[in-house]
Amino acid sequence: MQATEPAPTEVQSIIPKKRGNRMQRKETLAGFLFVSPMLIGVSVLTLIPIMATFFLSFADWNFIAGFRDMKWVGLDNFNRLFADEIFLKSLRNNALFLLAVPIYLAVSMFLAVMIDKHVYMKSYFKVAYFMPYISSIVAVAIVWQVLFHPSAGPVNQMLMSLGIDNPPKWIADPKYALASLMMISVWISIGFNMIVYIAGLQSIPKDLYEAADIDGAGTWIKFKSITFPQLSSTTFFLLVTGIISTFKVFDLIAVLTKGGPLSSTSMIVWHLYDTAFVNLKIGYASSMAVVLFFCVLFITLLQWIVQKKWVNY
Repeated sequence: MQATEPAPTEVQSIIPKKRGNRMQRKETLAGFLFVSPMLIGVSVLTLIPIMATFFLSFADWNFIAGFRDMKWVGLDNFNRLFADEIFLKSLRNNALFLLAVPIYLAVSMFLAVMIDKHVYMKSYFKVAYFMPYISSIVAVAIVWQVLFHPSAGPVNQMLMSLGIDNPPKWIADPKYALASLMMISVWISIGFNMIVYIAGLQSIPKDLYEAADIDGAGTWIKFKSITFPQLSSTTFFLLVTGIISTFKVFDLIAVLTKGGPLSSTSMIVWHLYDTAFVNLKIGYASSMAVVLFFCVLFITLLQWIVQKKWVNY
């Protein structure tokens, strides 16, 4: 028996399908070609180093000696880590440094409201407050190093002129060094957060404030019931990015204190750098990076869970 040939209508329906599949494959290939530079960059510069860090955290390795001297140590690096006093102190310092985030968020929101509604020459104040953020961190750190000089610095000179005989030594005193870095971080971060808040304020419908004025609402009621809820999504964004940035503080420490005095300003990233590139303990430093990764991941996920109760979209 001869095989039945497909009807002409069936052939006509199959041909467009094949052509459509070919076009779809070509478009998919073209899409991959367009995004391939980004994919290659992310893979080489981000994904592969992350995987290598997780792998090296279970090894003892000095990269100068080469791969032949790499030793598999399992969880020994993590056991040493949580018995390391300097690492635990760095972790506590990072936790305390997180307090700078709500401080500069509150100051930034206050300044944004004031500049947006009650200040002339708004562009000038925007630029003035934004300058520290775009300035070189090294230059900013050196300026504050001069300002915080224990004896000849302008800050202590002013305090002594006000009758304070023994002002703090700031970055030279273990009791005040971390607080000094927090003040500098607040001063640097205010400008960026203020600009973002001003953008958020300008997106709030004016009808809400007009309705509140008709109802006789005061300034505080309008802020509590309109301004803050409307800025909650902006605040959440700045809170997440701000907390992540506090775990990456390195340049201020490298220029001003180098983790001292007495490890009072040592942060995880600084201790990681010192361990990896000064003491050449790559495996031990990788275990610190893994702990840092999970700390940031846990805090970020916690914020995403809690934000459902106070963020309005």
